[in-house]
Amino acid sequence: MRLAVIGAGSWGTALAIHLARLGHGVTLWVHGAETYEALRRHRENTLYLPGITLPPSVDVTPEPMEALQNVEGIVVCVPSSWFRATLRAFRPAWEARSGRVWVVSATKGIEPETYATMTEVLQQEWPGLGDDRLAVLSGPSFAREVAEERPTAIVIASPVEALAERLQAVFHGRNLRVYRNTDRRGVELAGAMKNVMALAAGMAAGLQFGHNAVAALITRGLAEMIRLGTAMGARRDTFYGLAGVGDLVLTCTGPLSRNRMVGYRLGLGEPLRQVLHGFRMAVEGIPTVRALKHWADAHGVDAPITQAVYGVLYEGEPISRAVRRLLERPLKSETEGAE
Repeated sequence: MRLAVIGAGSWGTALAIHLARLGHGVTLWVHGAETYEALRRHRENTLYLPGITLPPSVDVTPEPMEALQNVEGIVVCVPSSWFRATLRAFRPAWEARSGRVWVVSATKGIEPETYATMTEVLQQEWPGLGDDRLAVLSGPSFAREVAEERPTAIVIASPVEALAERLQAVFHGRNLRVYRNTDRRGVELAGAMKNVMALAAGMAAGLQFGHNAVAALITRGLAEMIRLGTAMGARRDTFYGLAGVGDLVLTCTGPLSRNRMVGYRLGLGEPLRQVLHGFRMAVEGIPTVRALKHWADAHGVDAPITQAVYGVLYEGEPISRAVRRLLERPLKSETEGAE
């Protein structure tokens, strides 16, 4: 199968490598001359995934038209802040393609300006892209570990069961086990929401609160994700799967988690501007917390962790005060608001 991967960050590069190892022909689209030259000359993404060589069957191009030529499937791995602009740049190539092409979003974020999900942006920007050809890939998956062929389990989600089954077979193999789900919205929301909880968990770790506090944040963060996700039409059981609790645990505790690391440094007392200075990779939890707060307010959902992270990032609230507000909340049953 001939596939295109749009976006040569760490995750896009890792997926291109994985798909090529499975025998697919892959064209990896690269934005940025520095990354393109590194990939073209050295067959290695020295900026985002150093030390791992691209298989021979991965072609690299900065040209949208070339990237989508004769492909049967497209995987989009662009940060949410650049997602719409990238799709618009690809629209002529999308409209010029031949045959029916499926599209998978592998971006775990929400558009900052509109609070749209990535699949909503895809359907707005690429004419004719119906639910029968659009899916989401998510789950606990650090890019480097996938590229190094370490055992990983992820989930592919589409409301059309036949498409989920087809894509499950496309991505499955070589230490990457793929499950399927028909709750595309839930999988997409969970993948974005967990980044906010990872920021909170990192802050707690940076404040030296200990493992007890981080465990509590993960548990109550999951409850918060479920309340908000189900209010927005997602299925409750999705949040107990790989895209929910699986990715939540990884992102809140794993040393490769960008969101956790940013939260940790904030907890140590570094200002946000200093933390992000020179940071090459997207930290999706920072724009996503604005969307979560907006949705929680609109749906009347209790979201104290989201509110606390928002206060720290966008209202200048000291982390110690935000944590104190969480601890001073009225006492309640653990299952209150869970149904």
